[in-house]
Order: sequence, then structure tokens, then C-alpha cells
Amino acid sequence: MKTVTLIVGVICALRVMARTIAQRFGAQVSLSLALLLVAGCHAPMRTGTDLTTGAEPLRVMTFNIRYDNPGDGVNAWPNRKDWVASLIRFHGADAVGVQEALLRQLADLDARLPGWSRVGVGRADGREAGEFSAILYRTDRLELLESGTFWLSPTPEVAGSKGWDTAIERIATWARFRDRRTGCRVLHLNTHFDHIGETARQESARLIRRRLATLAGGLPVIVTGDFNTTPSSVAYRIFTRDTIPGGIAPLADAYVASRTGNYGPTSSWTEFKAIEPGRRIDYVMVSPGVEVLAHGILPDSWDGRFPSDHLPVLAALAPVCS
Repeated sequence: MKTVTLIVGVICALRVMARTIAQRFGAQVSLSLALLLVAGCHAPMRTGTDLTTGAEPLRVMTFNIRYDNPGDGVNAWPNRKDWVASLIRFHGADAVGVQEALLRQLADLDARLPGWSRVGVGRADGREAGEFSAILYRTDRLELLESGTFWLSPTPEVAGSKGWDTAIERIATWARFRDRRTGCRVLHLNTHFDHIGETARQESARLIRRRLATLAGGLPVIVTGDFNTTPSSVAYRIFTRDTIPGGIAPLADAYVASRTGNYGPTSSWTEFKAIEPGRRIDYVMVSPGVEVLAHGILPDSWDGRFPSDHLPVLAALAPVCS
């Protein structure tokens, strides 16, 4: 009890310090500190507290950044790379699943996102060739435990493999993380479905549901991706409603599950021109038990120009320990 009293006393002393800082430098400087400390002087310290209570939400983004194509002219990657990095920083993402990223684009983001790391491989050879479906993450928030990549094909472990009616190689990259704020662990999978093959999209959704059952091992799951299909599609239904033998339980679309609804437009496709209605093809999905606090499709632009031909999608998730 003496120890508890001492801790509460220290908290109260820090609260006084925060008030002094506010008087000297302005209230905004100490607002965050005051919010963290105010409860400590009015309630006894409790043991066995759930570390997720009051923890900052985990902010997860999916972002198809459009591959580095010189033919895009004024919208080519060299003119957009600073915007993409700035958008990620401004919206306070903790983890970002990117699609269409080439190695040189990831290197550009590495240079612009200090304190971040990434996992993933090129889809063409399992090393550096072709597009990545990489997961970028803040190292001060997330500790990487394990990661891997598999191909969306009947032979998922064969690098560069294709299947069904897919036009090009498609992959899913996954990572298990420990949240440094709460100690909770989570599995994040990021993917990019084929833009041509309808059968490929459906089979890819089934494959991911089955692989998640093994990879997650009971952990909370987050899936990010460009599915190249809308919520009216069979592939979407497979993710969110169908029973898949040997698969994880149906996932929840964060757009639908958000406690505060959706911020921004209802479509995520722009083609660098304008937001095209009815084209919500980029998603954040979560396993049962993961609470979605907020969801947004972010229409950020710079003097009328978009940072990609897709809009990024951001979800704030309540930390949960399995």
C-alpha cells in the first residue's frame, strides 16, 4: 500500500509540473501530459489492469501507391513520392500495407519515413523483382516477430507462381507483430488481387481465409489490400460471409464495422482524375473481436492532384489481446 501511495504521489507531482509548463509555455504543450496524469490523483492504483484499456488505437492503412511508370507524366512517381510519405506521416499510421510498390519506390519511402521498417519480397522472384505487397510499420509502436510471403496460386510456396485465370503473379505478405504499447500480438496480412481474373480473385480469397487459420493461431487478424473488386462481388462475400472449410471465421469490413461510420468518399479509385463513384476496391478487414473505432477513405490532394490513382484507406483499431 505504501508503494501505491508513493506512485500516486509521484503522479500528482508530475501533474503540478504539467500545470507549471502550461503556465509558462501554453496549455497546448502540456495537454497530452495532463490527460495522461489527471486520473492518477483521483483514483487508487489498481493491480491487474488490462493494458489495452486507454491504449492508443492501432492505426492501419492500405495504400496502392501506383507503380513507378514514367508514362504517367506529371503523375509519375518522382512527382508523388514526397506526397505519399507526407500523407502517411500526417495521418499517424502505425502500419501500412502498400500495393504496386517497386523496390526503388520502397527505397524512396525508407528515406522519407525515419523510424519505420518493412517486410516483403518482389512477386516475380521472391526477392527483389516485380511489385511488392509490403507491410511498412513504425518500429516504436510495433515489434516484428515473424513474417513471410506466399503466392496466390495453387502452389503458394512456389515463388513467381500463377494460377487460375490470373494475368500476372499475385502475392500476400504477412507479419506477426507485438504492440509495444500493450504487449498484445497481432497478425497483419497485406495483398493485391488480380485485376483481370474473376476466378483468381475468388480462389485468392479462399486461400487467404485458409492460410490465416494457420498463420494467426488464434491471434487477432488485420487484412489490408487492393482487392480489385467491389462489395457486391463474390470475392468480397467469400471474405466476409462464406463458411470456408479449414478457414478462419469470416472477416469484418472496417468500413461497415466502424463505430463512427466512414469519413470521406465511398469510393477509393481516382485514376489520377477524379473520385469515381461505386469503385470501393481497397479495404481494411479484421477478425471477429477486433473493434473498429474509426474508418476513413482519405481524399487528400495537392492543388487538385492525387498522390496515387487509388485513395488510401485508414482504420483506427482498438488494441485487443487474444
